[in-house]
Amino acid sequence: MATALWSCSENQSIENKIDEQVKPQNRNMQHHSQGPGKPVIYQVFTRLFGNKNTTNKPWGTIEENGVGKFSDFDDRALEGIAELGTSYIWYTGVPHHAVIRDYREYGISLDDPDVVKGRAGSPYAVKDYYNVNPDLADDPAKRLQEFEALIQRTHKHGMKVIIDIVPNHVARNYQSTSAPKGVVDFGAHDDTSVSYDRDNNFYYIVGEEFSVPQSQDYQALGGDSHPLLDGEFVEVPAKWTGNGARKAQPDMHDWYETVKVNYGVKPDGSYDFPKLPGEYREQDYNAHFTFWQDKDLPDSWYKFEQIVHYWLDKGVDGFRFDMAEMVPVEFWSFLNSSIKRKKQDSLLLAEVYNPDLYRDYIQLGLMDYLYDKVGFYDDLKAVMQGHGDTAKLEINQSQLSDIEQHMLHFLENHDEQRIASPDFAGSAEKGKPALVTSALISRSPTMLYFGQDVGEDGSEEPGFGDPTRTSIFDYIGVPAHQRWMNNGEFDSGQLSEQEVALRQFYVDVMNISAYHPVMTGEYVGLHGLNNDLDNGYSKLQFAFSRFNEDQALVVISNFAEEAVNVDLQLPIDLVVQWKLENGSYTLIDLLSDEKVNLNISEQGLKSSIQLNLPANASKILELTFSKSVIGD
Repeated sequence: MATALWSCSENQSIENKIDEQVKPQNRNMQHHSQGPGKPVIYQVFTRLFGNKNTTNKPWGTIEENGVGKFSDFDDRALEGIAELGTSYIWYTGVPHHAVIRDYREYGISLDDPDVVKGRAGSPYAVKDYYNVNPDLADDPAKRLQEFEALIQRTHKHGMKVIIDIVPNHVARNYQSTSAPKGVVDFGAHDDTSVSYDRDNNFYYIVGEEFSVPQSQDYQALGGDSHPLLDGEFVEVPAKWTGNGARKAQPDMHDWYETVKVNYGVKPDGSYDFPKLPGEYREQDYNAHFTFWQDKDLPDSWYKFEQIVHYWLDKGVDGFRFDMAEMVPVEFWSFLNSSIKRKKQDSLLLAEVYNPDLYRDYIQLGLMDYLYDKVGFYDDLKAVMQGHGDTAKLEINQSQLSDIEQHMLHFLENHDEQRIASPDFAGSAEKGKPALVTSALISRSPTMLYFGQDVGEDGSEEPGFGDPTRTSIFDYIGVPAHQRWMNNGEFDSGQLSEQEVALRQFYVDVMNISAYHPVMTGEYVGLHGLNNDLDNGYSKLQFAFSRFNEDQALVVISNFAEEAVNVDLQLPIDLVVQWKLENGSYTLIDLLSDEKVNLNISEQGLKSSIQLNLPANASKILELTFSKSVIGD
């Protein structure tokens, strides 16, 4: 009879089990992961994380609503983040972007509210790539040193650091006051008499001045006054807007606070640089790097190479690239091969939403990971909302089987609605079976957004934008997260009993994802077989197995609002592969320590795991093979 890997008392947490059995002593022992499992990326909106102020006045100032600082990520905070199995922290909003706050005494120019979204500004309208947001520093004059200290603290706690790079666009008022000697600002040498030149950093609307977009429904700063708030912004000639709008007066729904960067793509869409031959899909980063060395390339390519090398030298371990598909894949081959040559284990994560481009940006663009949004996330969201079919999850997994290890899974991020918001699922409990499915189904990393683990619902009324998404544009507090933070104790001290249980559930599942050895093993779907049987299984349940030569996990989740009894079947070929003979095998649910029997009969033609699944619940059932089961 097979026995489970972990034999534990009922009050012992999953994290402790993994500590004893699986978790390595050196959390940085493997590339892109701190253990035998796979990476966990914790996205935190840096200026909101440590904010203890609960006022949340719409359009509130820092003085009214408060702001978090780099220093809020102290040892206790970082320990709390690490509890979730975190290997990388994505500090969102670090590069210096336009903000509505007077920092002129530090040599920083005022930003114009007419071309800034919100009072705190968009983190994707970067104003100076060679420094950090002064809002985040205790002493703005030492803001870069404070971020460097945060990098060191993060490393001390066994985690690595990711920051945003936004090659597609920069702030309309980009001007670096911190660039190293020899670095030339974007646009400084542009020929503005032409709409396009290969070595211009921007595109121009020759003969026209920029005009601020107009809307009857929007008042910058909520109607408050500001020295520069006059409905005007001087830009002659006007530049193309970040999303590609070619009008001197962009629309309010355009990315009007940003300008499009030129990579040698002509206005008609043709390329002014060499194409990357298709055979480079099979080549490593060294071959890509060599290919570009004797090429004459657009100026913007080299400017961003200088930027990423600057941050690597500061100790940053990787980058999240915003809207990567809006920049040609050849540029990514150039940039990412340069990054890998400098720091081979850098993590490169990109936002690409066109599935037809996934393989190009992985194989030619050398991205480590892409968002699996248009597909897995969207299908999983529909299931959580009660109108989806779990069969689509299996289809998505199959369609991406050749690149699944490169497709980042997530349930929340700064662009998406909070699970608990009424417009999404209305309850964090509905996210629990989705977390199990998303985090364990593939070899890809899992990303968590701060506050997700305690059920933050995004209901704050910040100013710019609508509730359901935690604001990235304004100064606010994040209530559920603040209850976990407990005035800087980071001990869950103000959480409700239900929130504490939710947090522990996230800790348990994410530690399995991060540390369990089968997470880098094989996958087999169990959905198709069971959905065809009259065994209590329906489109609101989803099951699969992950396994290696030593052990297996059988995972089943119930997305229904009521409990179900399921007689789960295993495919015959899987029973044969696992070399399971007639008899009863004991599996243990890693979430509850419950023992469950797997019964094999008729020489493997019949298998049965009888389960009761509560509403919005999952079982993660572990089976350990004898040494001779697989691979002899």
